[in-house]
Amino acid sequence: MGAIPTQRETTSRAPGAPAHHGADPRTTIRATLSGSPLAPGSARCLVRAALLEWTELALPGTEHLTDRLADDAMVVVSELVTNAVVHAGTDVELVCRLEDTRSVVVEVADHHPSRAPRDNSSEPAYETPEFGRGLRLVSTLAEAWGVTYRTGTKTVWARLPAEGSPADEELETYDGERGLRVAEILAPEPQRAERDRDWLGRGALSFLAEASDLLAGQLDEDLVAALAGQLIVPRLADWCAVWLEDEAMGRGGWGEDAGAGPRLARVWHGSENRIEELRGALEKDPPRPQDSLRPVAYPWPADALGPHGTHGAALAYRLIAGGRPLGTLVIGRSGLPCFPDEVTGLVEDLSRRVALAIGAARQYARQATISRVLQRGLLPGAVAEIPGMHSALVYEPCDKGGPSGDFYDLFPAGDGRWCFALGDVQGKGPEAAVVIGLARPWLRLLAREGYRVADVLDRLNQLLLDDATEAADAAAHALVAAGGMPGPVGDGPRFLSLLYGELVPFDGGVRCTLASAGHPLPLLLGPDGSVATAARPQTLLGVLEDVTYTSETFELRPGDSLLCVTDGVTERRSGSVQFDDGDGLATALAGCAGLSAELIAERIKRLVHEFGGRPPEDDLALLVLQAE
Repeated sequence: MGAIPTQRETTSRAPGAPAHHGADPRTTIRATLSGSPLAPGSARCLVRAALLEWTELALPGTEHLTDRLADDAMVVVSELVTNAVVHAGTDVELVCRLEDTRSVVVEVADHHPSRAPRDNSSEPAYETPEFGRGLRLVSTLAEAWGVTYRTGTKTVWARLPAEGSPADEELETYDGERGLRVAEILAPEPQRAERDRDWLGRGALSFLAEASDLLAGQLDEDLVAALAGQLIVPRLADWCAVWLEDEAMGRGGWGEDAGAGPRLARVWHGSENRIEELRGALEKDPPRPQDSLRPVAYPWPADALGPHGTHGAALAYRLIAGGRPLGTLVIGRSGLPCFPDEVTGLVEDLSRRVALAIGAARQYARQATISRVLQRGLLPGAVAEIPGMHSALVYEPCDKGGPSGDFYDLFPAGDGRWCFALGDVQGKGPEAAVVIGLARPWLRLLAREGYRVADVLDRLNQLLLDDATEAADAAAHALVAAGGMPGPVGDGPRFLSLLYGELVPFDGGVRCTLASAGHPLPLLLGPDGSVATAARPQTLLGVLEDVTYTSETFELRPGDSLLCVTDGVTERRSGSVQFDDGDGLATALAGCAGLSAELIAERIKRLVHEFGGRPPEDDLALLVLQAE
């Protein structure tokens, strides 16, 4: 295939692509992906799932879908989406369609039509290609491909023929390496110049596709750097190094006052005995940033490579994702005056994937840090000690990297009173954090102002309703001001299930007043093993305007234990069965008679974990209060 046929069309169909009007809607998938480093991996997952679903549905044409076509589709969609993310920087629209002409069509659109797809086919072979080999791969695999320009949108499309079709017989085949186990499987043996061209022709396409999947699944930038070294050495180079730099450094961060500068995250060499000496030499001469995206020469560290490495070639690739410099990848090979063009281009393609993976890992790290800070602010630093009572708490958020939807509190309210709360917010993440950020401080304020348990719930219910209304109104005004289309606005209803109570110690026990608003009912365990519910069910908070809450009061005598849980306990599943089916929680609690609060909490937690074959899929929180 030659250079991409850049055509400006006004039709809704890619030029040269087959018409698909009236086709079965099940044969087309559409998705909008954010222009982030996560987009290529998401696109591959979507296309892979679509091919599998089409095959399971036995749609017309699926009898021609083969493993090879699926692999080719993974390569093509990865290249097109990566190209859009790197060079356009906008949201990406993906369409994958099964044609009745025994072919699969992939279309990737971005909203930066002024930037044409980058292709280096017009550059002389002896020059280092500036923009990689992504579109060459598409050209090799596709029966036909092209670009369509419409107002504000550029669409790059490719049609992949099924095996055995007339178009397929005209295409060159490749014998790629299938199935990535670890990075070393991709690069088991060092290859020299005389074998580079042969390996690149047979295995490069599969190498890139599998490397993309491996890198995309990593959430730690140092692990990405380590995997990059394993992928490159010894297959493509004798040694490599990855420098990582703080995105806040910018272009001015490399001067004399730059502080620590870039960090040498990883060094790989074909001989482990050379790694430390090579690291020492490289740390003295970090690469300088360059304006060009093309690789530049790097000084050869001859003294660190022994008698067989006195001369060779080294290249430095800038790692950039979303317009942000992330670091530099340096590769070196002994005994050669320069790298072959094929290797240079392949490493450039790989470096783009490494940059996207580092960007994704940093984005995850930022989000995880924000979530941890939010979580610390939404939960008490310590649980208050109550005279005459023992307490035990279990709190296990399902998503370790994000704010939980469950929260708890146990605090002094003044005048010899202590209050406790166990809540569960609809949803997770930032939406849940907003509700918890409202509920927990208001609970403390209202309690310390002397409001009764039922009155606290009445006011908290109204607070959630008012806040949700204000949020929806603000979003509606913003949408109208921006000229947006009418549709759902605001954060939606803010539902909260809450168990809230007040404890007042007295001679001989503790008086407890509590109310449950849409929450699993608390259970009271007596010293003799009897179990009874300790509240009545009432409406969730934040649902209805005209609701008046009530409370129950009872006494906890020595040896009595009160168990409060969230639905992560009661609704824990094992197949179609839940933990609390048939009063399962009450039965489990009855077996805890005579145990301390800590042992009761530990046993219930263990039983919940053992109930299902998989780890819990919901947040889990439980509180045990036991009168001394």
